[in-house]
Amino acid sequence: MKKNQLIFWALALMSFLGGCSGGGNTGTLSVSMTDIPSCGFDEVNVTVSRIRVHESTAASENDSGWSDITLSPPRKINLTSLVNGVLEDLGQTALPAGHYTQLRLVLAPNSPSEPLNNSVVPTSGTETPVDTPSAVQSGIKLIHEFDVAADTIVDLVLDFDACKSIVKKGNGGYALKPVIKVIPMEISGRIAGFVGTSLSGDYPMVYAEQDGEVVKSTVPDSNGSFILSPLQQSATAGNYDVVITADNHATAMIKAVPVTANGTTTISNSAQPINLNSSSVHTVTGTVTPVGAEALIRASQTFTSGPTMEVRSTSADLSDGSYLFTLPAEAPSLGSYEGTLPIVFTADPSIAGEYKLEASADGYTTQTTSVDVSGTDKTIDFILVTAAP
Repeated sequence: MKKNQLIFWALALMSFLGGCSGGGNTGTLSVSMTDIPSCGFDEVNVTVSRIRVHESTAASENDSGWSDITLSPPRKINLTSLVNGVLEDLGQTALPAGHYTQLRLVLAPNSPSEPLNNSVVPTSGTETPVDTPSAVQSGIKLIHEFDVAADTIVDLVLDFDACKSIVKKGNGGYALKPVIKVIPMEISGRIAGFVGTSLSGDYPMVYAEQDGEVVKSTVPDSNGSFILSPLQQSATAGNYDVVITADNHATAMIKAVPVTANGTTTISNSAQPINLNSSSVHTVTGTVTPVGAEALIRASQTFTSGPTMEVRSTSADLSDGSYLFTLPAEAPSLGSYEGTLPIVFTADPSIAGEYKLEASADGYTTQTTSVDVSGTDKTIDFILVTAAP
C-alpha cells in the first residue's frame, strides 16, 4: 500500500511540475525571409544573427522575457536571390501561447574581422560594405503583432525591400535604411504569370500594388516567368493591381487581381505572355532638402478611369539629397482581371508622360507636384517642412 501511495504522489508531482513548466500550452514560431528586388545591384547581402520576439511593446533588449531564434554562426544572405517566391528559412522556436507585440531582426554588424557582413555588389562592380544603423545591435524593430495558440505553428515571412533599404551616399558608399514588412503565411497566396522574353534585356519588373503603392515586386526569370509571393489575403487586404515596367517601354497595369490563401492566381502564360509597347524615356532629377530627412521620391500615374499606379521610386542621396530616375513618355495601358486569358490592354493616351511626383520622409509633410516628361527631361526640387506635432 505504501509503495502504491508513493507511486501515486510521485506521478502527481510530475504532472504538477509539467503543468508549471508550460507543457501543453506552447506553440511554435517559424520565420523565413524573402526580398523585393534591389535596384542596380548584383548582390545585396545582410548577415542575420537573431530574430527576437516579446509580448511587451515596451521591453528593451536587456529585459527578461525574450524568445530568440539564433543563427549560429550568423548567416550571410544575398537578398537578390530571394525573388519569385523563394524563401530563406531562418529557423523556429517554441513560444508560450499568448499575444506577441514586438519582433526584432538582429544583424551582425560589419567589423574589422568581418568587414563585409553587410554589403552590396553594384551591377558589374565590386563588393562594397554597407553602413548599418546602431539598431542592428539591439535589433531592427518590425511592426507586426501576432497570436500564438497552443500546439500550432505561426509562419511569418520577413519581406526585405532591398531596393528601398539601400541608400546611396555621395562618396560612393552605401547605407542601410531597413524597409521590412512582416507577412503571415497562413493567409497568403500568390500571383503568377509570364512577360515576353523580348523584354529581358530591358530589366523588366513586376509589382503588386494597392492604392498606388508597391506591396511586393519581383524580376521575371530568363523564360519570362514571375511569381509575386507571399501576398496577404484578408478582409482588409482586398485585391491587387499588377504593374509591369521595363526600360524603354511604356507601363502596363492589370487592375483588381484577386488573391486567395494558399492559392495561385494566373494572369498570363508562356503561350500568351504580357508584352509592353516601346517608349522613349526622359530623366527626372532634382534634390530634396533638408538632406538629413532621408527622403523617398515616388512617381505615379492615374488612369482616366481612376486607378493609380506607382511607376518608379528611389531614395534621395544621403550626402546631398539628389535623386534621379527615368520615366516612359508614351501612353500606359490598362487591363482588368476577369478570370479568362489573355487579358486585353487599352492604352490611355490622355495621360502619356504625365506623372505625380511625391517626396516623403518621417517627421515631414509629404510634398507633391505634377510633371510632364512627354517631350523633355525635367528637374524638380523639393523642400520638406517639418510636420506639425
